Amino acid sequence: MGNGGKIVRMIAAVVLAGLASTAAAETCREDVVMLRSDAGSARFSVEVADDKAERAQGLMNRESMAMSAGMLFVYPEPQAVGFWMKNTLIPLDMIFMDETGTVKKVHHEAQPLDESPIFGGQDILAVLEINGGLARKIGISEGWTMRHAAIDQSKAAWPCSESQ
Repeated sequence: MGNGGKIVRMIAAVVLAGLASTAAAETCREDVVMLRSDAGSARFSVEVADDKAERAQGLMNRESMAMSAGMLFVYPEPQAVGFWMKNTLIPLDMIFMDETGTVKKVHHEAQPLDESPIFGGQDILAVLEINGGLARKIGISEGWTMRHAAIDQSKAAWPCSESQ
């Protein structure tokens, strides 16, 4: 019986470890972006634009967006990216991140309908658009890290497997 109890405990430990890793993986969902730094954290429900047509459409022609919402633009590989506000009716903050999910630049309060280019820099893999003024209010700046399934987990500064 001594070995039977030990085996049961080992199986229970494996099951619990599996549940814990499943719970950690669930925190990294396609429709959620989490950002953090030593100064704080933020969570946004997002739509993902990860193909050329979706990225071209973006948030055009929308009259409003929930305060905790955003759109995550994901590119197939790091590259130089630029945005504009053509046909975009709401002010937006644009948060540009590299392949590790680290914020490289924040453009605050892009103005509706402005067709001036907004450049994010080189080697950008993802851009999070949120309501204008919110990044400043939360304190999101260069160096913050993003947790999301679109980031290659072997390169992620904040991998999905890491506890919050």
